[in-house]
Amino acid sequence: MGMKKNTTAAEKVKKRNAETPQDEQKDVILVKGARTHNLKNVTVAFPRNKFIVVTGVSGSGKSSLTIDTLFAEGQRRYAESLSAYARQFMARMVKPDVDYIKGLCPAIAIEQKVITRTPRSTVGSMTEIYDYFRLMYARVGRTISPISGRQVKKDDVTDVVEAVKELPEGMRIVILVPFKQHANRDAREELNILLQKGFSRMYVRATAGSEQTAGELLRIEDLLEMDEKTLKKKLPVKAKAAAKTKTKVKVAESTEEEIKDSGVYLLVDRIVTKAFDEDDIHRLSDSVNTAFYEGEGEVFLEVNGHELLHYSNRFELDGLTFEEPVPNLFSFNNPYGACPTCEGFGQVLGIDEDLVIPDKRLSVYESGVAPWKGEKLGAWRDQFIKGARSIDFPIHKPIADLTAEQYKMLWNGGGTVFGIRDFFKEVEQNLYKVQYRVLLSRYRGRTTCPECNGYRLRKEALYVKVDGRNIGELCEWQVKDLQQWYSRLPLNEHEQQIAKRILLEINQRLQTLVDVGLGYLTLNRLANSLSGGESQRIQLTRSLGSNLTNSLYILDEPSIGLHSRDTEKLITVLKQLKELGNTVVVVEHDEMMMREADHIIDMGPLASHLGGEVVAAGTYDELIADPDSLTGKYLKGELTIDAPRQPRKWRNSIVVEGARQNNLKDVTATFPLNVLCVVSGVSGSGKTTLVKQVLYPALKKLKGEPADKVGFHKALKGDLEMINQIELVDQNPIGKSSRSNPVTYIKAYDDIRDLFAKQPLSKMRGFQPKHFSFNVDGGRCDTCKGEGEQIVEMQFLADVHLTCEVCGGKRFKEEVLEVQYKGKSVYDVLEMSVDEAVEFFSEEKSLAKAIQPLHDVGLGYIKLGQSSDTLSGGEAQRVKLASFLGKGKAQGHILFIFDEPTTGLHFHDIKKLLTSFQALVEQGHSLLVIEHNTDVIKSADWVIDLGPEAGDAGGNLVFAGIPAELKKVKESYTGKFL
Repeated sequence: MGMKKNTTAAEKVKKRNAETPQDEQKDVILVKGARTHNLKNVTVAFPRNKFIVVTGVSGSGKSSLTIDTLFAEGQRRYAESLSAYARQFMARMVKPDVDYIKGLCPAIAIEQKVITRTPRSTVGSMTEIYDYFRLMYARVGRTISPISGRQVKKDDVTDVVEAVKELPEGMRIVILVPFKQHANRDAREELNILLQKGFSRMYVRATAGSEQTAGELLRIEDLLEMDEKTLKKKLPVKAKAAAKTKTKVKVAESTEEEIKDSGVYLLVDRIVTKAFDEDDIHRLSDSVNTAFYEGEGEVFLEVNGHELLHYSNRFELDGLTFEEPVPNLFSFNNPYGACPTCEGFGQVLGIDEDLVIPDKRLSVYESGVAPWKGEKLGAWRDQFIKGARSIDFPIHKPIADLTAEQYKMLWNGGGTVFGIRDFFKEVEQNLYKVQYRVLLSRYRGRTTCPECNGYRLRKEALYVKVDGRNIGELCEWQVKDLQQWYSRLPLNEHEQQIAKRILLEINQRLQTLVDVGLGYLTLNRLANSLSGGESQRIQLTRSLGSNLTNSLYILDEPSIGLHSRDTEKLITVLKQLKELGNTVVVVEHDEMMMREADHIIDMGPLASHLGGEVVAAGTYDELIADPDSLTGKYLKGELTIDAPRQPRKWRNSIVVEGARQNNLKDVTATFPLNVLCVVSGVSGSGKTTLVKQVLYPALKKLKGEPADKVGFHKALKGDLEMINQIELVDQNPIGKSSRSNPVTYIKAYDDIRDLFAKQPLSKMRGFQPKHFSFNVDGGRCDTCKGEGEQIVEMQFLADVHLTCEVCGGKRFKEEVLEVQYKGKSVYDVLEMSVDEAVEFFSEEKSLAKAIQPLHDVGLGYIKLGQSSDTLSGGEAQRVKLASFLGKGKAQGHILFIFDEPTTGLHFHDIKKLLTSFQALVEQGHSLLVIEHNTDVIKSADWVIDLGPEAGDAGGNLVFAGIPAELKKVKESYTGKFL
């Protein structure tokens, strides 16, 4: 049967290639004879400049064909263009096992790994939007003084020349500079220096109230001939300037300002306004330039002997000197722009508000402020309660319900009432006493930086505003709100001209973020708090922003974590990428994606050694018509995932009351026990917040187990005593070490080691089970320590993994590998897929039974010894599920929480997964699943739908009930797609 299948697949490829005329074949990327991993000599054509979906059951060879063959070869060809230093390592890079690839263009792979762990990286910096914002603020931002609220301006020569040209003709103008006498010189010395510089006249302005209107012109030579007494009379200036009179001057914005004025000036030039020709402009510019230099940045123009205009090229106002806006001033990753207190992290070690007020459901009167307890410290609470009326503070209102103003009052106090900050100030003054040091340590934690309020930038950067907003405020807005503000940005013509290119780039990126369904994120959201799907779509935004053409984009399931509504938008974005002239290859199981694709390649027919062939290729209609395509059968409806006839009835439940964390709006939700319960809703509607930040940690705390901070909610009620254990099965890797793998995780490797230690050759050589372990010295290869590979650090490039030269990647010493069971060494067993191993160990009942759960959850294709860091998030999650399935009924009643377990699963595998879920419920456990997949939602016994939208417009309970009823709810997007 297998043989026949093989020939049909091969015949099809031949036929397909024969049908394609030669000139058309030029317009394809042709992969010939690919044999990477489980691929069976595959020849397949990817049409160029098309949107192509590669599908097939999990483990059928999709990633092997796209990432490990196409992308690896693209990367290797790029590496050949690098320097000789980089190439010496790249020479050992494994060339994909393929005959040849024709027509390959530069390849970019966007995988679903969270690419960064640093707390400095944010959504804004990953998408490059923040970098463009920095440029925009440096170019068109206005520096506003925090004292007067006026714009800080700096005048230059052109400003002064323009002002002179605008005056009516016939005006007499005198260009003046204040006469400054330095500390160690007398007036005579100062005048001598000015004479040597080429100046010839001084000018003394008429004092207010005198009969004289015009100022008095004095020749410097005449002044030098006077005796000391007369000179002092003529130039009443002491060193460092005498007590000055206040003079009102006009500044550039035609507002008046008072300056200190000694009345004595150096005259730089005199002119009469007229229609200036080019020579006049040159002379005027020279004079103004000289005046700015002599006046140390200050120039005065006296018009017609009375009106005084003031110009300054210093960036100053209201007695403050401001920083000139440059891009680095707005960078929190640069010492020039970062807040000096928190060094650009936005958080410091200080008083943690959540520790001081652990339960916001209590009021101040009910001792909601934790440190204000006991005989001595309780006095703080009493004084606050007594003085509350004078500052109009509600002492009986739960702290959670206080307005922002009242909450501030509780911390800062007011009038004669002392707040929490005053309390901690006193504690800090008494730190020489040990009990106060202990008290303070109890309430210390990571808290928002008080200097920059979490904006991460120095205060000078926050004085610069565009449309009245500083750059920190923009980063706190959701992308969709930011986009609206941005589209209405009121810039004048000059600013539009300067920022035209920057505005275009920002707009494009903001639009893409909204299009890929990430409009609910904020730019200051930390990159390490994003899910794999979000991280991948952000990288997609960056790729679109870079406007590359003629490239090959390979995306690994970009629809992960997306509600069907947002998948539609994502398809539009991928098509835009194609419109730019790129070839877009998507590894995907989503039905909507397949309907929209120009070309589909279906891998199969099954997983691992039973897969690795191209079963069908062509358009959506061709795929449905193909009798060999398993995917086609599901799309056509020949095979289906059937929902259970009747949802299970339930009696017991857990109720979360009044959840208000993040965007949840006072949600009260009932989670039934002993059934399969699904939480659905669009991306960003609050599913993860409700389940992983409120329910899960609150349950752990009640069970007395360590947990993260519990999200705000009023109460947790229901049949809590029924649950013995809570297990969160998420998509985090199953092990930190590269030596951890599925078979060790499900504890089946112990049996394999025992089996090999029992073989006759092992007994002769004295081998024990430890000799067959790659985690301890003994039987493992000493060079690579059982890793099978060595890592070369490439400084600025990604690390290169190279096969160990001593053991050839086999992990064990030669004498250990000579021990065989049924003709296979321990290395051969680790290289087997789960399905092969179940057959191979059929006689060893306990071992076969231990491995079976991996097959049941749809992981029959992974190798037993596959390193855990090569497993995708969805695979890691299903390995965890298998380990629980293997334990059976012994553990008591467990509440399992799954976060999108269908990640990376084909329809056929989702069917298997749902069978595993039902098995867990039958064993007496409860399942709570966060999911977008309509097949899983249909199979649930109870659905909780959040929304209706994402971000601020979400966080409401839209529906709770059986799936059949959800279809009738108009507000629910999930209902529409069901």
